[in-house]
Amino acid sequence: MSEESAMLAEQDLKLADALQAAPRASWSTLGRALGVGAVTAARRWDALVERGDAWLTAYAGGELAARLALAFVAIDCAPGAALSVAFALASDVHVATVEHVAGPCDLLAHVVAPSLRELGAHVASRVATVPGVTRVRTTLSPRMFTEGSRWRVRAISPGQREALSPKPARRRSPLRFDSADRELILALGADARASAAALAGSLGIGATTVRRRLDGLLSRGAIRVRCEIARSVSPAPVTVTLWVRVPPDKLETTARSLAMAPEVRMCAALTAAENLMLVVWLPTPQDVLVLEARLAAKLPWLEVTGRAVTLRSVKLMGRLLDFAGRGTGRVPLDFWAAVPAPEHGDRSVHRSGG
Repeated sequence: MSEESAMLAEQDLKLADALQAAPRASWSTLGRALGVGAVTAARRWDALVERGDAWLTAYAGGELAARLALAFVAIDCAPGAALSVAFALASDVHVATVEHVAGPCDLLAHVVAPSLRELGAHVASRVATVPGVTRVRTTLSPRMFTEGSRWRVRAISPGQREALSPKPARRRSPLRFDSADRELILALGADARASAAALAGSLGIGATTVRRRLDGLLSRGAIRVRCEIARSVSPAPVTVTLWVRVPPDKLETTARSLAMAPEVRMCAALTAAENLMLVVWLPTPQDVLVLEARLAAKLPWLEVTGRAVTLRSVKLMGRLLDFAGRGTGRVPLDFWAAVPAPEHGDRSVHRSGG
């Protein structure tokens, strides 16, 4: 098969869209919404996964993700070293996404750790020390306004999507999270459609307990399950990252407005002069000019200060990708894994007061 492919067939796009709305729905439910049999829906999906054209990903989200520390790390590399560095970083469980870009840096990595301290240690002792790295610039993200699980192919009708979408969860007591929940999330990362019985068997926990914990985490968005399609077969194959500056008093309303735009894949707050970062998926590189003009007309106080076009996505939320963006493997998104201490220990000076 060639590395570049035509866009997915309409029926496959509809199936991916239906799985974006309800990634764990039964095949009979999905098939009924699409007007096909359950066996046909399952067979089509298996073919997409086999080709690497689509896949499901599960990871920590919502209030659980808010407990973690997230940073976007811009990486400069020695001449000719960008891809070898990207491949090395792709094996790292704390690096959720890594992209080779044309822009202000060579690579852009999304790094997640249990705490700010561990995040800093990981960037310093792991990311910055990969052979070929010449410079790293780390920007923290204190809040995610929208991310990839909310992006839609928009191939099914609003009525079909409404019928498949789960009802909003009722307000619940504070989220409890322990090692069993961590193992459950990692098991879902391996098979996002696994039944409670199958998960119970692999984890050695009772099926009733698994079902209760799973329903609770999914209903409140603490586990996000999303359906991805390879960029080369997508209706929006071009990924562009935009760094944006807006007045602080307009940050919330601006971010919410941007999150509603169909092209916006991710919108995250930053602790930098550029206080928002956008990831947009577009049909062509030229469409970024049209998008920026539209944003300028709608949000005149918004200033785009930097741009990067993805040349190759090496890893996307734990999924390893080939040159055409097809899924070829996975690295568990174990953001809670221990972060090794720096080789030379902690020599910081502790001061009293202040």
